[in-house]
Amino acid sequence: MKDAKSKILLVEDDTNLGFLLLEFLESNGFDVKLYRDGISGLNGFRASDFDFCILDVMMPLMDGFTLAEKIREQDKNVPIIFLTARSMKEDKLKGFNIGIDDYVTKPFDEDELLFRIRSILKRANPDQIDQSKKIYDLGRIKFDVQNQELKIGKESKRLTSKESKILAILAESKNNIVNRDFLMTEVWGETDYFIGRSLDVFISKLRKHLQAEPKIKIETIPTVGVILSIEE
Repeated sequence: MKDAKSKILLVEDDTNLGFLLLEFLESNGFDVKLYRDGISGLNGFRASDFDFCILDVMMPLMDGFTLAEKIREQDKNVPIIFLTARSMKEDKLKGFNIGIDDYVTKPFDEDELLFRIRSILKRANPDQIDQSKKIYDLGRIKFDVQNQELKIGKESKRLTSKESKILAILAESKNNIVNRDFLMTEVWGETDYFIGRSLDVFISKLRKHLQAEPKIKIETIPTVGVILSIEE
Protein backbone atom coordinates (compact mmCIF):
# COMPACT_ATOMS: atom_id res chain seq x y z
CA MET A 1 0.00 0.00 0.00
CA LYS A 2 1.58 3.23 -1.10
CA ASP A 3 1.71 6.39 0.91
CA ALA A 4 -0.65 9.27 0.27
CA LYS A 5 1.23 11.93 -1.62
CA SER A 6 3.49 13.18 1.15
CA LYS A 7 5.75 15.85 -0.33
CA ILE A 8 9.49 15.40 0.22
CA LEU A 9 12.26 17.96 -0.19
CA LEU A 10 15.38 16.06 -1.32
CA VAL A 11 18.65 18.02 -1.39
CA GLU A 12 21.56 15.92 -2.69
CA ASP A 13 24.52 17.10 -4.77
CA ASP A 14 25.46 13.61 -6.02
CA THR A 15 23.60 13.47 -9.35
CA ASN A 16 23.38 9.67 -9.57
CA LEU A 17 22.27 9.17 -5.96
CA GLY A 18 19.81 12.04 -6.24
CA PHE A 19 18.06 10.55 -9.27
CA LEU A 20 18.06 7.05 -7.78
CA LEU A 21 16.41 8.31 -4.60
CA LEU A 22 13.98 10.45 -6.57
CA GLU A 23 12.81 7.47 -8.64
CA PHE A 24 12.70 5.12 -5.63
CA LEU A 25 10.66 7.46 -3.45
CA GLU A 26 8.29 8.38 -6.29
CA SER A 27 7.76 4.67 -7.01
CA ASN A 28 6.63 4.36 -3.38
CA GLY A 29 4.02 7.08 -3.72
CA PHE A 30 5.83 10.22 -2.58
CA ASP A 31 5.90 13.58 -4.37
CA VAL A 32 9.61 14.49 -4.47
CA LYS A 33 11.40 17.71 -5.40
CA LEU A 34 15.16 17.31 -5.96
CA TYR A 35 17.69 20.12 -5.51
CA ARG A 36 21.47 19.98 -5.98
CA ASP A 37 22.76 22.46 -3.41
CA GLY A 38 21.77 24.04 -0.13
CA ILE A 39 20.76 27.44 -1.48
CA SER A 40 18.44 26.08 -4.19
CA GLY A 41 17.08 23.63 -1.60
CA LEU A 42 16.31 26.48 0.80
CA ASN A 43 14.64 28.50 -1.96
CA GLY A 44 12.58 25.44 -2.88
CA PHE A 45 11.53 24.92 0.73
CA ARG A 46 10.48 28.57 1.06
CA ALA A 47 8.49 28.40 -2.18
CA SER A 48 6.37 25.38 -1.28
CA ASP A 49 4.99 23.26 1.56
CA PHE A 50 6.81 20.02 2.37
CA ASP A 51 5.93 17.14 4.67
CA PHE A 52 9.50 15.82 4.95
CA CYS A 53 13.10 16.87 4.24
CA ILE A 54 16.05 14.67 3.28
CA LEU A 55 19.30 16.65 3.29
CA ASP A 56 22.83 15.75 2.31
CA VAL A 57 25.32 17.11 4.85
CA MET A 58 28.27 17.99 2.62
CA MET A 59 26.99 20.21 -0.20
CA PRO A 60 28.21 23.20 -2.21
CA LEU A 61 27.07 26.78 -1.49
CA MET A 62 25.38 25.82 1.81
CA ASP A 63 25.96 22.69 3.88
CA GLY A 64 23.22 20.53 5.36
CA PHE A 65 23.70 21.86 8.90
CA THR A 66 23.13 25.45 7.81
CA LEU A 67 20.21 24.45 5.60
CA ALA A 68 18.58 22.53 8.46
CA GLU A 69 18.99 25.54 10.77
CA LYS A 70 17.30 27.82 8.24
CA ILE A 71 14.50 25.32 7.68
CA ARG A 72 13.99 25.09 11.45
CA GLU A 73 13.72 28.90 11.61
CA GLN A 74 10.79 28.67 9.21
CA ASP A 75 9.23 25.38 10.36
CA LYS A 76 9.99 23.86 13.75
CA ASN A 77 8.09 20.63 13.10
CA VAL A 78 8.79 19.36 9.58
CA PRO A 79 10.74 16.07 9.88
CA ILE A 80 14.37 16.13 8.67
CA ILE A 81 16.74 13.25 7.90
CA PHE A 82 20.43 13.81 7.18
CA LEU A 83 22.28 11.76 4.56
CA THR A 84 25.97 11.70 5.37
CA ALA A 85 29.12 9.84 4.38
CA ARG A 86 30.47 10.54 7.88
CA SER A 87 29.40 8.88 11.12
CA MET A 88 31.29 11.14 13.51
CA LYS A 89 29.67 11.54 16.94
CA GLU A 90 30.23 15.30 16.83
CA ASP A 91 28.31 15.60 13.56
CA LYS A 92 25.40 13.59 14.91
CA LEU A 93 25.21 15.64 18.10
CA LYS A 94 25.34 18.85 16.09
CA GLY A 95 22.49 17.64 13.88
CA PHE A 96 20.31 16.54 16.78
CA ASN A 97 20.95 19.85 18.54
CA ILE A 98 19.62 21.62 15.46
CA GLY A 99 16.52 19.46 15.73
CA ILE A 100 16.83 16.86 12.98
CA ASP A 101 14.95 13.57 13.38
CA ASP A 102 17.43 10.97 12.12
CA TYR A 103 20.77 10.24 10.44
CA VAL A 104 21.39 7.79 7.59
CA THR A 105 25.03 7.01 6.83
CA LYS A 106 26.05 6.38 3.21
CA PRO A 107 26.02 3.82 1.71
CA PHE A 108 22.56 2.86 2.94
CA ASP A 109 19.77 0.47 2.06
CA GLU A 110 16.86 2.18 0.28
CA ASP A 111 14.26 0.06 2.07
CA GLU A 112 15.71 1.03 5.44
CA LEU A 113 15.47 4.70 4.47
CA LEU A 114 11.87 4.16 3.34
CA PHE A 115 10.87 2.60 6.65
CA ARG A 116 12.62 5.35 8.61
CA ILE A 117 10.66 7.94 6.63
CA ARG A 118 7.37 6.15 7.23
CA SER A 119 8.13 5.68 10.92
CA ILE A 120 8.95 9.38 11.41
CA LEU A 121 5.89 10.48 9.41
CA LYS A 122 3.72 8.24 11.56
CA ARG A 123 5.11 9.82 14.75
CA ALA A 124 4.71 13.29 13.25
CA ASN A 125 1.11 12.52 12.25
CA PRO A 126 -0.41 10.54 15.11
CA ASP A 127 -3.87 10.87 13.59
CA GLN A 128 -2.86 8.65 10.67
CA ILE A 129 -4.58 5.27 10.38
CA ASP A 130 -2.83 2.74 12.59
CA GLN A 131 -0.64 0.44 10.49
CA SER A 132 -1.99 -2.55 12.43
CA LYS A 133 -5.51 -1.85 11.12
CA LYS A 134 -4.57 -2.07 7.46
CA ILE A 135 -5.96 -4.68 5.11
CA TYR A 136 -3.73 -5.58 2.17
CA ASP A 137 -5.00 -6.98 -1.12
CA LEU A 138 -2.53 -9.68 -2.16
CA GLY A 139 -4.05 -10.83 -5.40
CA ARG A 140 -7.23 -12.68 -4.40
CA ILE A 141 -6.01 -12.91 -0.81
CA LYS A 142 -6.91 -10.26 1.76
CA PHE A 143 -4.47 -9.85 4.63
CA ASP A 144 -6.02 -8.39 7.78
CA VAL A 145 -3.04 -7.23 9.86
CA GLN A 146 -4.91 -6.50 13.08
CA ASN A 147 -6.59 -9.92 13.16
CA GLN A 148 -3.51 -11.72 11.77
CA GLU A 149 -5.74 -13.34 9.16
CA LEU A 150 -5.55 -14.32 5.51
CA LYS A 151 -8.85 -14.58 3.62
CA ILE A 152 -9.51 -15.99 0.17
CA GLY A 153 -13.16 -16.32 -0.68
CA LYS A 154 -14.87 -17.98 2.28
CA GLU A 155 -11.66 -19.60 3.47
CA SER A 156 -9.56 -17.98 6.20
CA LYS A 157 -6.27 -18.77 7.90
CA ARG A 158 -4.85 -17.31 11.11
CA LEU A 159 -1.17 -16.32 11.20
CA THR A 160 1.16 -16.28 14.16
CA SER A 161 2.31 -12.90 15.49
CA LYS A 162 5.73 -13.13 13.83
CA GLU A 163 4.28 -14.38 10.54
CA SER A 164 1.91 -11.43 10.53
CA LYS A 165 4.65 -8.89 11.33
CA ILE A 166 6.91 -10.22 8.59
CA LEU A 167 4.14 -10.29 5.99
CA ALA A 168 3.00 -6.76 6.92
CA ILE A 169 6.51 -5.43 6.35
CA LEU A 170 6.83 -7.25 3.03
CA ALA A 171 3.34 -6.16 1.91
CA GLU A 172 4.08 -2.53 2.76
CA SER A 173 7.06 -2.67 0.38
CA LYS A 174 5.59 -5.07 -2.16
CA ASN A 175 7.70 -5.54 -5.30
CA ASN A 176 10.69 -3.99 -3.50
CA ILE A 177 13.47 -5.78 -1.62
CA VAL A 178 13.34 -5.54 2.18
CA ASN A 179 16.73 -5.84 3.87
CA ARG A 180 17.21 -9.01 5.99
CA ASP A 181 18.76 -7.16 8.92
CA PHE A 182 15.89 -4.69 8.90
CA LEU A 183 13.35 -7.54 8.98
CA MET A 184 15.13 -9.26 11.87
CA THR A 185 15.45 -6.05 13.87
CA GLU A 186 11.80 -5.11 13.36
CA VAL A 187 10.46 -8.56 14.29
CA TRP A 188 13.01 -9.95 16.79
CA GLY A 189 14.69 -6.76 18.00
CA GLU A 190 18.19 -7.93 17.02
CA THR A 191 20.15 -9.82 14.38
CA ASP A 192 22.36 -12.89 14.50
CA TYR A 193 22.90 -16.19 12.67
CA PHE A 194 20.18 -18.09 14.53
CA ILE A 195 17.60 -15.35 14.08
CA GLY A 196 18.46 -15.38 10.38
CA ARG A 197 17.70 -19.10 10.29
CA SER A 198 14.40 -18.48 12.08
CA LEU A 199 13.53 -15.80 9.52
CA ASP A 200 14.10 -18.33 6.73
CA VAL A 201 11.72 -20.76 8.44
CA PHE A 202 9.00 -18.13 8.75
CA ILE A 203 9.45 -17.10 5.11
CA SER A 204 8.95 -20.75 4.09
CA LYS A 205 5.76 -20.90 6.17
CA LEU A 206 4.44 -17.73 4.55
CA ARG A 207 5.08 -19.18 1.10
CA LYS A 208 2.88 -22.14 2.01
CA HIS A 209 0.17 -19.88 3.42
CA LEU A 210 0.10 -17.85 0.19
CA GLN A 211 0.41 -20.68 -2.34
CA ALA A 212 -3.34 -20.51 -3.08
CA GLU A 213 -2.62 -17.31 -5.03
CA PRO A 214 -0.24 -18.03 -7.94
CA LYS A 215 0.27 -14.31 -8.60
CA ILE A 216 2.18 -13.98 -5.31
CA LYS A 217 5.84 -14.89 -4.96
CA ILE A 218 8.13 -14.45 -1.96
CA GLU A 219 11.73 -14.51 -3.17
CA THR A 220 14.85 -14.57 -1.03
CA ILE A 221 17.79 -12.59 -2.44
CA PRO A 222 20.87 -14.24 -0.86
CA THR A 223 22.71 -12.00 1.66
CA VAL A 224 20.49 -9.06 0.68
CA GLY A 225 16.85 -9.45 1.60
CA VAL A 226 13.37 -10.65 0.77
CA ILE A 227 10.86 -9.42 -1.81
CA LEU A 228 7.11 -10.00 -2.01
CA SER A 229 6.22 -9.86 -5.71
CA ILE A 230 2.63 -9.50 -6.82
CA GLU A 231 1.57 -9.65 -10.46
CA GLU A 232 -0.88 -6.86 -11.20
